[in-house]
Amino acid sequence: MRSPLRAPEQLPRRGVREPWSAYIDPVAVSYDERTALVVVDMQNDFADPAGSLYVKEAEAVIDAANREIAAARAAGALVVYTQDWHPPDTPHFAKDGGTWPVHCVRDTWGAELHPRLEVVDGQRTRKGVAGEDGYSAFTVEHPTTGERHPTNLHPLLQEHGITRIVVVGLATDYCVRETAIDGISLGYEVVVVRDAVRPVDLQPGDGERALEEMAGIGVAVA
Repeated sequence: MRSPLRAPEQLPRRGVREPWSAYIDPVAVSYDERTALVVVDMQNDFADPAGSLYVKEAEAVIDAANREIAAARAAGALVVYTQDWHPPDTPHFAKDGGTWPVHCVRDTWGAELHPRLEVVDGQRTRKGVAGEDGYSAFTVEHPTTGERHPTNLHPLLQEHGITRIVVVGLATDYCVRETAIDGISLGYEVVVVRDAVRPVDLQPGDGERALEEMAGIGVAVA
């Protein structure tokens, strides 16, 4: 699924450096019954400006995700929605020694899927339910011990005969990145839809670096 790099004669010369994406030919996104669309963490705390961990331009991601959901449904593809689903107290949160502000606490407004997101009769994968770091839709990791456990996603995809996943959602440099990397390691073909993701960018350029890293291990960037 990885798009080919440009031939040597197409490379920039005289010391002019193009963005990494200039060397990747975007792939067309398509769906079928062996493809799953994984909609990552399109929750109020990330996608609404009033959310505690709002991702800039998330509103545009909602529109793009809805487009992909409609295409997936039309083709009979599986749609899976992921959600952070944290307890009120967890070492994932800064107040308890972690990194992030309190967000996506289970059964609160912040943890709900954004009301503008098209939510169909798809499957759900909830992450961080026991206080773990839940970056990847496939695995969670204890913030202090590093112990890792699988979520329900891989068995669910196997049950439906899925061989390819298309990933959209929030955020490029965290949950999208980790989901795509785990997907490749588990043997799936993985596509990330570039206009349907946005980064946190704690450091400027984190989102672009995440896309470059994903492309480097075989993720197709559409």
